[in-house]
Amino acid sequence: MAKIKITQIKSKNGATKRQIDNLRCLGIHRLHQTVEVELTPVSKGMVQKVLHLVKIEEI
Repeated sequence: MAKIKITQIKSKNGATKRQIDNLRCLGIHRLHQTVEVELTPVSKGMVQKVLHLVKIEEI
C-alpha cells in the first residue's frame, strides 16, 4: 500500500464534529502535527472530508 503524510495546517475551530472526529481518527491532535497513514479507501475518504484543514504529501 502507498503511504501519505498528512499535516494539519488550519485550526479545527469552527469545524463540524464530524470533521474533528475524522482528524482524530487519522491520528492528528494538534496544529502542525504530521502523521503517516496508509492510503486505503477508508483513510482516503476521511482525508477528503478535511481536505481544507490539512496538507497532503505522497511518500
